[in-house]
This record gives sequence, C-alpha cells and structure tokens, in this order.
Amino acid sequence: MQYQPVRTWQMNAWYVAARTEDLGQSPLGRKICGEQMVFYRDQSHSPVAVEDFCPHRGAPLSLGRVEGGRLVCGYHGLVMGCDGRTAEMPGQRVRGFPPVKAFATQERYGFIWVWPGDQTKVDIELLPKLEWGDNPDWAYGGGMYNIKCDYRLMIDNLMDLTHETYIHATSIGQKEIDEAPVASRVEGDESITERFMENILAPPFWRMALRANNLADDVLVDRWQICRFSPPSHVMIEVGVAHAGHGGYHAPSHLKSASVVVDFITPESETSHWYFWGMARKFKPDDIDLTAKIRDGQGVIFAEDMEMLERQQANLAANPNRNLLRLNIDAGGVQARRIIDRMIAAEVFVETAPAQ
Repeated sequence: MQYQPVRTWQMNAWYVAARTEDLGQSPLGRKICGEQMVFYRDQSHSPVAVEDFCPHRGAPLSLGRVEGGRLVCGYHGLVMGCDGRTAEMPGQRVRGFPPVKAFATQERYGFIWVWPGDQTKVDIELLPKLEWGDNPDWAYGGGMYNIKCDYRLMIDNLMDLTHETYIHATSIGQKEIDEAPVASRVEGDESITERFMENILAPPFWRMALRANNLADDVLVDRWQICRFSPPSHVMIEVGVAHAGHGGYHAPSHLKSASVVVDFITPESETSHWYFWGMARKFKPDDIDLTAKIRDGQGVIFAEDMEMLERQQANLAANPNRNLLRLNIDAGGVQARRIIDRMIAAEVFVETAPAQ
C-alpha cells in the first residue's frame, strides 16, 4: 500500500495545549492539530477537553461558562459531560443527543497535555519524562506565543542555531557560532545537533547568567549548544557557558551557568502553531527575580524568531514551487522531519489498512 500524506503532524501523541495558569474559572478554546477543542476543569479540578461544538446548534462551547465543574453552553444552556455526552438541558430530554469528541488530558510539569488522536490508543507512558519538571533543584520560567507558520519551520529553526549570530546579535549571537563545527546524529526517534565553542567571550545574555551565578563574566569561556528533537514536536536544548579550561559542558557546577531551553511546539493548523517556550536552570532555583529576568530576556529573543518565521511562511506560501537549498547546518532539522514523516506514515498505514 502506497502512503499518501494526509496531514503534517502526528495525532497519536501528547501535545502541550496550555499552561496550568491558562486554565482558570472560564473555558478555554484552542485549536490543536486541526481539532477545535475546549478545555475546562471538572469538579475535582482536573482538566477536561471536549470538542468545541455544541450538539444543539453548533455554537462554540468555549463561549459558555463552567458551573460546579460542568461546562454550560453560552447559547441555550446545554450542560456538557466530561465524556462528550450531553448531561442535561433546560426543558429538554437529552438522551438522544449525539455526543461530541472527548480528548484525554493530563496535567504535568505545569502544563495541560492533550492526546488529539485515537482515544483507544492513549498511552500515559508516552508523556515525556523531564528532569527539571516538579524538581525543587530546578527553576523554570516561560511563556507562549501563537505563531502563524508551519510548526516544522520552528523545529528547523531550533535545530540549527546558526541564526543566532544574525537574528539575536545583541543577546545570544556571536561570530564564533558560525565558525564552530556542527555535528548531527540520530538516536532512535531523536535527532540531535551539537556545537561546542572554546576559549571565547560570552555574549550579553550569558554574561548576565554568569554574574547571576556569582561567576566572573569578563573571562574566556567554553560554550555549548545541544539540540535534541523528540516526537511529536518537542525540542530541548542544553545550553551554557563555563570558565574556559575546566571541562566545558562537563565542568563542575560552581564554574558554569547551564540551562535547558524548553520548546514545546504544538500544531494548530497547517500554517500556525502554539509555541510554549521557557528555560529551566539548575542554579539559584529560589531566585524569583532571576527567573523573571531570564523569562523576559527569552521573550524578546523568541519574538525576534516569530517575526522571521511568519515572514518566511508568507514567502513560502507565495512561492510553493521554489526549491530551497539544504546545507550541512540543516542536517538536524532534516532528520527531525524524516522522523515526523515516519511517525505519520505509520499512523496513516494503520488507519487505512483493510480490516482482517
């Protein structure tokens, strides 16, 4: 059977749909992997996700309200159950009402996760295991952007950090990034790209991080970037600087400032995605002001990426038949796309295979 692509993202997987703080007293409407969903909290305060569609008149349930842990349509008062079935409606018998889709959710590491695909294949074990999540030795701060481009362009961007020299010249960019060799490899279903720089001066962002960790910022450092893509669309980037000559990435903690750049990239449509970004660090985890300073700095950096990616998407849409160059620096992103394509092909083959 020949595989015919029908979508550009994996469905049977966990995606970040929202941050914990995004889901409060009101329902939250969000499009995930082409599915219109509404999120709310039930009577036990657990997250629930159902299709954002009232079976009565097709109104978006996200325009309703939550009462006693139940979702009430804002049009005619239909009350929705967590299983996608209508629970009740004023003056009506609802037994014959058609159900809407219900989606499995989990709340972990400060995020609301959703499984948009086949609900019979939900696997809790496929949730990522994050060293920094729920760990008091680490601090995390981040944000979210809705970006109008194909989510795979963001993965390309994060798997090749050469652009830092140009887009982020005043914060994390420096010419040594261009000069350092890049090594890429595939390990199972992960694509990894590494770059190590030795005996260089730290750029402004990393000078700030050195000072924050009570380290001199005017000495030569060793710097590293280890980008790791894992399905369906997550990129974790180990980054840091250490005083030169002490082992770089392997230097003792008191001689380096190191972090993990966290990137959860959730498709919204073919030309848009939700980008949950942040940084987890293992130094001064109780310093709230430092967390806010790093988060604000990251927000500016990622806003620069957003402008470039949205303009790139517009160019590609206007020139669908133009061939693009592939260079050695693109290897990590190319391998990530191959992994994504392989995952999608496996799903589609199962969906379209004839019944035995």
